[in-house]
Amino acid sequence: MRKNWLIIFWVAVLPIVAQNSIVQQFSNVFTRVAEKVNPAVVTVLTDKTVKINDLHDQFPFEGFFPRGFGEQEFHSQALGSGVIVDVEKGYILTNNHVVQDMDKITVKLIDKREYKAEIVGTDPQSDVAVLRIDAEDLIALPFGNSDQLKVGEWVLAIGSPFSPNLSHSVTAGIVSALGRSNIISGNNYEDFIQTDAAINPGNSGGALVNMQGELVGINTAIATGGFERSNRGVGFAIPSNMARKVMEDLITKGYVVRAWLGVYIQEIEDSYARALDLDTRNGALVSDVVNDSPADKAGLEAGDVIITFDNHTVKGPAQLKNLVSSSEPGKRYALTVIRNGKERTFRVKLEELPENPQLAATNSHNESGLGLKVRDINRSLAEKFDLDPKQKGVVVVAVDRNSEAYRAGIRPGDVITKVGTEDIKDVDDFETLVKTVSKENTI
Repeated sequence: MRKNWLIIFWVAVLPIVAQNSIVQQFSNVFTRVAEKVNPAVVTVLTDKTVKINDLHDQFPFEGFFPRGFGEQEFHSQALGSGVIVDVEKGYILTNNHVVQDMDKITVKLIDKREYKAEIVGTDPQSDVAVLRIDAEDLIALPFGNSDQLKVGEWVLAIGSPFSPNLSHSVTAGIVSALGRSNIISGNNYEDFIQTDAAINPGNSGGALVNMQGELVGINTAIATGGFERSNRGVGFAIPSNMARKVMEDLITKGYVVRAWLGVYIQEIEDSYARALDLDTRNGALVSDVVNDSPADKAGLEAGDVIITFDNHTVKGPAQLKNLVSSSEPGKRYALTVIRNGKERTFRVKLEELPENPQLAATNSHNESGLGLKVRDINRSLAEKFDLDPKQKGVVVVAVDRNSEAYRAGIRPGDVITKVGTEDIKDVDDFETLVKTVSKENTI
């Protein structure tokens, strides 16, 4: 009988003991990572002097303001975080928005040492900045491969939320999603890691690390309910691979080298995919090709759907933008498109992104100011949109969703045959008549 009771006792107790052991092991992993990472994370304190002009000279009320009344200086201070990535040179990664336009930048280490920091370089389009401090006995974080991150993977966020007194706060969470874009601006290069690890104001520029203690992201932004400033479980970090490439360019060249394909791209809407009988909604639709661009030289056309680039499956326009920009100018890359229902592969020799790509595209980017782009009807576009290739007019190849044209119901594939009461045969007629009508309606 006693033996039976012992058996029952161990059957009941062993799972609890095992569970407690697993929890302790899990906790120990977090502890080891935090101890390894914390010394490499810094608090970034910034200061900007704002001068107010003499109010006596600003207002025509003689004698109302005594001279010198408005001559004052105000100090605007801000808080952020950073990550030491090179102990020999003292390089620190942070966000551009943490240090932009600041007069003084101070870096505070975990041991409370403080150093004046200089800006090595900034890149507003990726929101990355590189600082440098002259200090000894630094500890740096090794870079991890952010391309290997998986949704559901545990990560830690480290930074200085709200106050320098809360420096080196460690929060835990998982990778909620990957490849997030259009979070801050559609014009930026965004490929954010989304995490539910608590990120708050002051965490910007801090470290997002994996369970090996490797830097996989630079914490950058949070999504809130619109009024409060605090965390709602949706934070975003720049992938370490992107941040590292930007950093290396800023250090070696002073600017970020980005490659250029020379196409205008947009999402593949369901209606368009059905019209083209596409099996996938992934990819990027080419709405226009810049004259004499790498894409034009390689033979790409409006209406092509780019589905792979350099053996990477293209999920959407934002991802393709990042893949191209991070590639090497002057090198050829394989690019697969769907054209007329069939896959075709092109070899494209990328060029360096022009200083003003919009200006470079002016001659070929037919945008009327109405929020739509049109092309002459050719055999390829006629097949894609099921049109008569001999039809007069122009075919709409892209429409801005925020435009009046879109709200009026105009969609890609529509054919425009008249502007006002005038018939049009091609793009030249269309542009001439639109400009004429615009001038007549200007008051």
